[in-house]
Amino acid sequence: MPAPIGTKVVYARHGNENAKSLPGYEASGGYSSLRKALAMRPEDITAEVKASNLRGRGGAGFATGVKWGFVPAGSPKVHLVCNADESEPGTCKDRELIYWDPHLLIEGMIVAAHALRAVHNYIYIRGEMMREYAVLAKAVDEAYQRGYLGKNILGTGIECHLTVHRGAGAYICGEETALLNSLEGERGQPRLKPPFPAVKGLFGNPTIVNNVETLMNVPAIIEKGGAWFNELGMGRSGGTRMLCVSGHVEKPGVFELPMGITFNQIINDVCGGVWKGRKVKAVIPGGVSMPPLAPDELDVPCEFDALQTDERIKPVMVRPGQQFDLGGGKALRTMAGSGGIVVMDDQTDIPMAVWRIMKFFAHESCGQCTPCREGTGWLEKVSRRVAHGQGKPDDVDLLASIAHGIAGNTICALGDAAAWPMLGFLTKYRSDFEAKLGKRAA
Repeated sequence: MPAPIGTKVVYARHGNENAKSLPGYEASGGYSSLRKALAMRPEDITAEVKASNLRGRGGAGFATGVKWGFVPAGSPKVHLVCNADESEPGTCKDRELIYWDPHLLIEGMIVAAHALRAVHNYIYIRGEMMREYAVLAKAVDEAYQRGYLGKNILGTGIECHLTVHRGAGAYICGEETALLNSLEGERGQPRLKPPFPAVKGLFGNPTIVNNVETLMNVPAIIEKGGAWFNELGMGRSGGTRMLCVSGHVEKPGVFELPMGITFNQIINDVCGGVWKGRKVKAVIPGGVSMPPLAPDELDVPCEFDALQTDERIKPVMVRPGQQFDLGGGKALRTMAGSGGIVVMDDQTDIPMAVWRIMKFFAHESCGQCTPCREGTGWLEKVSRRVAHGQGKPDDVDLLASIAHGIAGNTICALGDAAAWPMLGFLTKYRSDFEAKLGKRAA
């Protein structure tokens, strides 16, 4: 049955200072799943992960076991890379997970590496996460000293090495191929795909890139089975979900919650309601790169498929009187993303908030693709003048036109990440933008 509120899979040790050290982690059952996994065939581990319906927690929600299966059979050298370059505005779960339970991430990586037959593996952590890096680096050293990492893990003859690599603060390096370029010492710019990293990734070898939360779920799957994990979730999404709630709520924070919980329940039951007795105006469901939900759309679960229809979202042009559509015919037209929920109350200046989002993406564009390099700059410029009451009569349609020109026309999804929220806000809150234009006329 679906997990009740209070179920903890990856957040059970939160607040436990002892769990950050190896003795404390082992005392709470740590590394028992690794011992079990080392006695399993790699393909059997992958089968359990497939059966669990564990989906990537970094944003796309792709099936983890299926992704592992893309590595060509018999590859002589494979790498596993943990993407800990958390930098999506509104998202702050991975840093909490790493800080309080570093050994769970390490254990999950060793189990996954065994499944992939990967020897040399990496954690790419955001450079600004200094406290997390210090805790993680110490935990890796402890794991080597205890024999969980090295050339002969626990006497099994299995070899696994783990290197923690600090990034330099570029949002674009959260994109998996830009991350791989950065790991190689190159400029952090996305690569054209195909070939995908699972075929040709780090140093030209097959590489799997997984998110922190994704890998931290693996030990529980091995311990209790894929079927158990799948039953905790709903639909095609197994397990629980780490959610970060910020903005205008009474009790913001990071929470591990059931997949089936609705946004209304998250806001009212978990976070104590909207602050100051106000009402909701908009909710960003999964980091600022996701289109918003309106107040009448909040009774939907936070699960991946409940918020979208298609794996690939393709926006269309927004013109006066025309509805915004991301494909598939669903009215919500958004995604669960990275789990970063941002709540905006009924006194929020929507054009000003959108300008701030566009300013972020314009700053973080790597400049490789012309539509993104030029388009995000124009989105920032035009939305800035609209937000400050200096907009021109056709600026709303101009913003839609620019966003449409970016979406689907870039190497990576950063361009989409700017275009989707712009189109979403323009459709659902068009009157807010037009009111700003009226101020200029006045």
